Amino acid sequence: MIDPAFLISDEHTLRGLFPATHDLAIQKFQTALGPHARTFIARSPFLCLGTQDRAGRADVSPRGDPPGFVRVLDDRTLAIPDRPGNNRLDSLSNILANPGVGLLFLIPGFDETLRINGRARLSTDPALLDGMIVNGRTPTLAIVVEVAEVFLHCAKAFRRSHLWDPSHLQDRHEMPSLIRMILDDTTGAPDDEEMRRIDDGLEADYRRTLY
Repeated sequence: MIDPAFLISDEHTLRGLFPATHDLAIQKFQTALGPHARTFIARSPFLCLGTQDRAGRADVSPRGDPPGFVRVLDDRTLAIPDRPGNNRLDSLSNILANPGVGLLFLIPGFDETLRINGRARLSTDPALLDGMIVNGRTPTLAIVVEVAEVFLHCAKAFRRSHLWDPSHLQDRHEMPSLIRMILDDTTGAPDDEEMRRIDDGLEADYRRTLY
């Protein structure tokens, strides 16, 4: 139980808990994609997309592809292909209701990240999508982001987590499969033999529908 007496409810109280930010943290903020941001995006095979619906309910979605899958259209615009998923369309529906988005780009082996905030639109322009074909398959649409804020984020979170350190990798088999966890939390999982059949089907589906 959280004691409400210790909850922070205003920015003045919040900032009173921390020292003032340093000049470099202020200076790193940019409003357009400079050469280093462009290079970072070109090297990145993975990003997290943060969205909110009209009521402010937040969502974050992983997006991954070969390095450079996000296209920089100009200094203030980039485009993200939308690949096949579970068709819940949470992020896409949120964008239609509330175009404000946040992006976090990662590069394997880099402890720094690139953060971009902006406003998103959904496009089915063939001239755009034709440049995003992978394995002969064209994405249904692209998320086009008008860039408002750009800044490189320091390495502290990745250093603390040892995310890329091979000695800190965890054994995936120490937890159940994705489908088993979902079934355990909902209708209940079947016996082990049937579960293996279902898991094998998921792996086959990954190979068939990755693009």
